[in-house]
Amino acid sequence: MTEHHHGQHAAGGGGAREDDPAAVRFTDKRRIDPTTGAVRQPVPDDVAPPHGDPLSGATGGTGATPAGAPDAASGAGAGGEALAAAEALAAERLDDLQRLQAEYVNYRRRVDRDRAVAGELAVLGVVEALLPVLDEIELARQHGELAEGPFASIAEKLETSLGRFGWERFGAAGEPFDPTVHEALMHAESADVEEPTVTQVLQPGHRVGERVVRAARVAVTAPVG
Repeated sequence: MTEHHHGQHAAGGGGAREDDPAAVRFTDKRRIDPTTGAVRQPVPDDVAPPHGDPLSGATGGTGATPAGAPDAASGAGAGGEALAAAEALAAERLDDLQRLQAEYVNYRRRVDRDRAVAGELAVLGVVEALLPVLDEIELARQHGELAEGPFASIAEKLETSLGRFGWERFGAAGEPFDPTVHEALMHAESADVEEPTVTQVLQPGHRVGERVVRAARVAVTAPVG
C-alpha cells in the first residue's frame, strides 16, 4: 500500500522528476528517425532520452545551434558573394555581346560600302572601254546623222542603259570653267566675259556618279587683263 500510495502521489502531484527512479519513462524505439530519416543506433532501455521532443531527439530549451548546423550569417555571406559573382559575370557577357554587335554592324557597313565601290569601278571600266563609241555617237548627233533611223534607236538604247548605272555626259558652252571637270585645250581672252568661261566643247566629258571618267575637253575664254 505504501508503494502504491507513493506512486499515486507521484503521478497526481506536480509531475514526476526526471531523476526519480520511480518515474515513468517513454522511449522511442523506432529505427528510422521520423524527422531526419536517418537510422538510429539502439539505445538501452535504462538510458533516458534527451530533453526536448522524445520523438525527434532534438535538444530543447537551450537555443544552442546543433553541432554541424550551418551558421545563418555565414550562409547569407556566401549567398551574397555568389550573387555578386553572377552579376559581374553577366555584366562581362553583356559587354562582350555589345562589342560583338558593334563589330558586326561596322562589318556590314564596310561590306556594303566595298560592294558599292566595286560595282562603281566595274561601270567605270565599261564606260572607259566604250568612250570611242560614245564619242562617235555624239559626233554623229551633232552632224544630224542620228535624227532618225535604226542607228538612232540603238544609240539611244545604249545611252539609256548606261544611264541606269549612273553614267552621264557633261560639258556645255557658256558654263564657268572648272579645272576639276574641264580640260582646257584652247584659251582666249575677251571683254565680254567676267570669269573664265567655256566657249566651245571639243569633246564632252563622261562620269559615273561623282567619278569623272574623262574631263570635258573645251576652249576657254577669260576676261581681259
